[in-house]
Amino acid sequence: MNNILNEDIKLLAARINCEEIKGKTFFVTGATGLIGSACVKALLKCNELFGTGVKVVAFMRNPEKAKAVFAGFESENLILFAGDINNEIDYKGEVDYIIHGASATSSKFFVSNPVETINTAMAGTNNILTFAKDKGVSGFVYLSSLEVYGTPDPSLATIKEDYSGYIDQTSVRSSYSEGKRLAETLCCSYSSEYGVPVKIARLSQTFGAGVDYNDGRVFAEFARCAIEGRDIVLHTQGKTVRSYCYTTDAVDAIFKILLKGENMNAYNVTNMNTACSIYEMGETVCNTFPEAGIKVVIDIPEDASSFGYNPEMIIRLDSSKLETLGWKAEYNLKEMFTRLVESMKTE
Repeated sequence: MNNILNEDIKLLAARINCEEIKGKTFFVTGATGLIGSACVKALLKCNELFGTGVKVVAFMRNPEKAKAVFAGFESENLILFAGDINNEIDYKGEVDYIIHGASATSSKFFVSNPVETINTAMAGTNNILTFAKDKGVSGFVYLSSLEVYGTPDPSLATIKEDYSGYIDQTSVRSSYSEGKRLAETLCCSYSSEYGVPVKIARLSQTFGAGVDYNDGRVFAEFARCAIEGRDIVLHTQGKTVRSYCYTTDAVDAIFKILLKGENMNAYNVTNMNTACSIYEMGETVCNTFPEAGIKVVIDIPEDASSFGYNPEMIIRLDSSKLETLGWKAEYNLKEMFTRLVESMKTE
């Protein structure tokens, strides 16, 4: 049992407005991913703790993976519905709310499979929006990304939702960023033309308990280094600055946006106090786990471009707009890594 993850899910359930969701049906795409699975588990925990009677349809590609991810959360209120977001969605039951999180997530995949990355963003989002229109849903939240801001002006202290930034359309790495941008526009177009009540959550890099031990993203590698006693090796100078968010804080934000946000509006989801460079984040991990005896090492390979890294940038998201909905981040970067490492140790 992952005690850290179980604790997170209980705390998250207590942060959701259970009165507002009683008896509703939620349809969650990308349901076996880190964020999607946390959304599903939190709703089921609301049923267990507060008797909300929520039904959750977990939409995913791999039923066997879903059974493993939701082991211990089996319930008559959980429906595992297998399918491909790139195809028409043929679920026959009623749906009240949709959380759309299905997306390509690997930087290497963005570079090696840019066409598939774009198609999933566009065709997949169009399919779920058509589904939402046909079901007459009460709420829809699209999980977007800080990458819609591209490479921001480095002189800006923070980035608010009305900023656009710069993206090089000729770079295949932009398949993800441009895909997210166009998907946001498609969401707002469905809202304007067909009345689908869409809101957008622009997530900063999000991590926490429940991350797979072999996850390829930088935060997971840093955590593995702390667990295994290996130096943190950077393949860049580590100068890119971002802000981050703990999983339960991000999922709480998603429900706040879904239930309280304004249609056709985007909300940055981040803990503004976590902004730091990749190098500084590595040092934070080293200092948080001194018993590991590790340090940050820079080793830039000749084929660094094949890793799919973003261009060097400074991007500190401003979450003030989200905070007007009653949301507040609870976990700082040190706490995020402490909980992540404890969670990964159980695997």
